[in-house]
Amino acid sequence: MATFVDQDLLVKVASIIGGEEAVKVAGFLESAGEATEDEVSRGTEMQLNDVRKVLYKLYNHSIVTNLKSRDQTTGWFVFRWKLQPGQFAGFVKLLKRKVLERLEKKLEFEKAHDFFSCFSLGCGRVTFEDAVENVFRCSNCGRPLKRSDNSLSVKALKERVRLLREELD
Repeated sequence: MATFVDQDLLVKVASIIGGEEAVKVAGFLESAGEATEDEVSRGTEMQLNDVRKVLYKLYNHSIVTNLKSRDQTTGWFVFRWKLQPGQFAGFVKLLKRKVLERLEKKLEFEKAHDFFSCFSLGCGRVTFEDAVENVFRCSNCGRPLKRSDNSLSVKALKERVRLLREELD
């Protein structure tokens, strides 16, 4: 019996972990409920080794689980795989926390530095320290550097951080 999983969330999580192949495998498991590696391989028309790689990627993120049993005729272990839909939200929350950490670091960097730019296409901003080192000349094109106002960047980062914190609370 298949367990209902929000299809958009399933696709997003599987895609992040293992790309299109993981989307196929997770979609198959969602409809089958539980399947062996061979069944997944046949159902998705993927090579068995590719299926195994994807399953272990999903397993490493606790998105799937397996039940191990021994085949009575061959003596080999058989793994029956199934989705763990309850883990999807936790995975997404973990990713959001990582993004929040990066945004907070970027915000602190933006707040702690003054930036300069020549405002030419293809040339980026540099910190005050780098501008001084280059005698306020762009290391790319040689034009003079002028102060670059980053208040809009700081404001946008603060808003993104605030929204992510709200989501995580």
